[in-house]
Amino acid sequence: MATTADFKNGLVLKMDDQLWQILEFQHVKPGKGPAFVRTKIKNVLTGKGVDKTFNAGVKVETATVDRRDMTYLYNDGDDFVFMDGETYDQINITPETVGDGARFLLENMTVQVATHEGAPLFVELPVTVELVVSQTDPGLQGDRSTGGTKPATLETGAEVQVPLFINTGDKLKIDSRDGNYLGRVNS
Repeated sequence: MATTADFKNGLVLKMDDQLWQILEFQHVKPGKGPAFVRTKIKNVLTGKGVDKTFNAGVKVETATVDRRDMTYLYNDGDDFVFMDGETYDQINITPETVGDGARFLLENMTVQVATHEGAPLFVELPVTVELVVSQTDPGLQGDRSTGGTKPATLETGAEVQVPLFINTGDKLKIDSRDGNYLGRVNS
């Protein structure tokens, strides 16, 4: 059990037999009336986000979430196989649990896997990943009709928008949360 004073980003709450992760929270003390905590929470399994308000000092049940660094090994049919670096145990995780980050997964990449009572909840990739451009059209100097960007296919098969000067074979830094181009990596 935790009170609203214990809230922090990433904390997982157990409400209505479901797990909810706190994305943002704000303590509000209005001039009139009791204090309260305004939160944005996300259902861990479905990914649905909602806004919820808690009265200050309310006790809320927390869930024990174990976060471990694991290495992505390979695809086994539809599932992704990850290995715990300490125990060498391998677990299969469904594409729904891996989520949109699967577009940027490379073999032997270290990610964080969160589990609750042995069941995988979600997979967190590093904030930035370095990937090689496998195919992109050459950019034409002076072509600014598209805002100076063009599509590029990465080595994982993901397609992202990159500046016109990027060529096939360039190594890029990509934000794994939204797929935005961050810059070139000098090798």
